[in-house]
Amino acid sequence: MTEETRKLLDKARRALSAAESLKREGNDEFAAGRAYYAMLHAAQALLREKNLQYRTHSSVHAAFGEHLAKPGLLDPKYHRWLLDAFDERIRGDYDIDVFFEPGSVARRIEQAREFLQVVERFIVGAE
Repeated sequence: MTEETRKLLDKARRALSAAESLKREGNDEFAAGRAYYAMLHAAQALLREKNLQYRTHSSVHAAFGEHLAKPGLLDPKYHRWLLDAFDERIRGDYDIDVFFEPGSVARRIEQAREFLQVVERFIVGAE
């Protein structure tokens, strides 16, 4: 595992921890954003381990789908979760009157936790 990958995974873990803290404090719209960033940084780490590097969210999303979900290296649900989390982050960051269904942010945080664990296992298994 490269040093850059380690740093991205650490950043993903910190984003997940921030999402949990924000959720506990009742800040669902911001917790949703941090859950998304946990997934994004984990996805970037995995792509970097495959010598792929992207600068935009949409490029990371597309590459994750093309190189990991589509060929079946990871369950395609993780790609869907990444895309759905992005949409929630956009709502949380930019909508004025944000409403998340009860439990939806907690579920997204759980998805982010699973996403990160799967990515970490994939990277360790590839070493």
